[in-house]
Amino acid sequence: MSHFLRGATRASLATTLLLAACAKESTTPTAPAPAALSSSNATAANGVMMQGFYWNTPQTSSSGQTWWQVLGSQATELSAAGITALWLPPAYKGSGVNDVGYGVYDRYDLGEFNQKGTVATHYGTLAQLQSCISSLHGKGIQVYEDMVMNHLTSADAQEQFSYNGTNYNVYTSFTYPGRANKYSTYQWHYYNFNGTQQAPNNGWYQWNPWDFQPYANGQAYDNLLGSEIRYADANQVNETIKWGNWMTTTLGLDGYRLDATKHMLTSFVNSWLDNVKGSSGRFAVSEAWFSNLTDMNNYASSTGGRTSLFDVPLHYTFQAMSNGNGSWDMRGLEFAGFTEANGPLSVSFVDNHDTDQSGGGLYSPVVNLKMLAYAYILTREKGYPCVFYKDYYNYGLGAQIKTLIGIRKANAYGSAYEYTSTDDADYYAYSRAGDATHKGLMLVLNDGGSTQSRGITSPFKSATLTDKTGNYGGTITTDSNGYGNFPVNSRSWSVWVPN
Repeated sequence: MSHFLRGATRASLATTLLLAACAKESTTPTAPAPAALSSSNATAANGVMMQGFYWNTPQTSSSGQTWWQVLGSQATELSAAGITALWLPPAYKGSGVNDVGYGVYDRYDLGEFNQKGTVATHYGTLAQLQSCISSLHGKGIQVYEDMVMNHLTSADAQEQFSYNGTNYNVYTSFTYPGRANKYSTYQWHYYNFNGTQQAPNNGWYQWNPWDFQPYANGQAYDNLLGSEIRYADANQVNETIKWGNWMTTTLGLDGYRLDATKHMLTSFVNSWLDNVKGSSGRFAVSEAWFSNLTDMNNYASSTGGRTSLFDVPLHYTFQAMSNGNGSWDMRGLEFAGFTEANGPLSVSFVDNHDTDQSGGGLYSPVVNLKMLAYAYILTREKGYPCVFYKDYYNYGLGAQIKTLIGIRKANAYGSAYEYTSTDDADYYAYSRAGDATHKGLMLVLNDGGSTQSRGITSPFKSATLTDKTGNYGGTITTDSNGYGNFPVNSRSWSVWVPN
């Protein structure tokens, strides 16, 4: 989600103009969906997903390719690197060609119709998108689409109504003349929304009650941006479910990333997941941006395990490590985040498009010691790790991340152990015992300014081990009890693996 839009707060409601409630509702059926692309369903064992974009993704590459063409051309190398699923950006028409998809205009226009001054979306045309997905599927990579369901923006026309003798004009009429009812005849008017933003951060016109009251100390609230869809009414719920199923069929989706779910009525989120994801085996992860672990756990409970959640508290733990830049206490990594609290529902990540975007409300980049954070999430027993495209390609971390993914595929198996009596302010250790066919590993991290080594009783008895990252040369040995000294260079990471 956009940062300048994320910056909206409940304080902006001080300028809210409460307008007369409107009882009128409408609904119309959707047209049949086009034929599906092929897809697979099960999440890969020890899989790794990648966020396949960043906030300022270019409209075209230096070689003139659209983003869909760029991603399609990278399918082979991503598969070889061990990426098993790709999260695509919002694929539908926004407010114009420069809109990166979160300012949603027409959710049925995937780069097919001349609307908002362009046929292509910011990322390309429908044909290019389908070709991209076919390339990814052809290399065994699952595809998750970013589903933005909280709001619409950039209406086709204003609508007028009166309150206390005053006429008000608001941009809430969405009739999509450029699409001419193809795929769906549903149109949106002011009664399909609770309110609309006058301009970013300039207050709201409101004519229906917000769907829910703020909670989690105000971190969760209904109105975020644009024209806020009214999900207290079944017509909008049913239409958005129809759209979700149409998207799934049209693109052959393997899963979903749900945007801004803490700003939507939770009963709607649950209903959408039940009717679109259902028991299909497709994956879903929601952006419920709670920095507090208690709020994360509460949201997981209120959604009944229907959706995974991005581990926001763990991201902020990594940011604290980064900001400490050597002075942070590494024991803070022990049993950390939602990943430890609810591994089966956690998607762990280091950075994403929001945390990386300077000037935005969620700007909180992990700048220092970032590879220590990646080593942590990619060797962990719990959580489904997500790699950020910009880290992999733009920031030059791809080779190191690829090595860690290879270690994950080969060695990150078996029971896990935290070495709470060994860890200290600079040194953190974590092991995976392995299983009948995988040898396991010992992860050691060091944010200090000098090489560190600690004596540890590991799961590996009478073994010779090598740092599979290549960061520390030579071998180490353990005795018959598994005891050995496990070194790691300054500001570095090592993954010791039995030979």
